[in-house]
This record gives sequence, C-alpha cells and structure tokens, in this order.
Amino acid sequence: MSVRVTVYSRADCHLCEDAIETIESVRERVRVDVAIEEVDVDDDPELRAAYGERVPYVFVDGDPAFKFRVDADELEERLSRPRR
Repeated sequence: MSVRVTVYSRADCHLCEDAIETIESVRERVRVDVAIEEVDVDDDPELRAAYGERVPYVFVDGDPAFKFRVDADELEERLSRPRR
C-alpha cells in the first residue's frame, strides 16, 4: 500500500522547494511506498483563490498535514503509522 502526499505549491516558491526536498528525504528513510503529487495552485483559479499565498500546503492521504514548512520528524512519524 502506498501513502499519497500531495503538495499544493507554485513556481518560484523556495518554501515549496524546501517542502518537496524534505518529503523526498523522508521518503528514503521510511518503509512504505510514498507517492508525491505536486499541484501548482496557479494552474487552477479555484485553487489559487483557496490557497492564495498559503503554500506549500501538504496533505497526507487527503488529510491536511503541514502548511509552509514540513517537519521531517513529524512527517516520518505520520508515514510510519499503520494505514487505515
């Protein structure tokens, strides 16, 4: 079973780049398949209106997990939890 991590981001966003790097780093340490999906909020007017400048916004299996910064230890703990 795979865990889906969705990152709402935008181009030229250093916090977004940092979040993706952290997620990729944690993915290498956990014993679960992690699928990362990056969604550019500027490609969709509804997403742009919903998130505005509040990116990156990270969801783990559809649940809100992080905004602006991803805590590597917390993400590792979340990804290591048994799946429902």
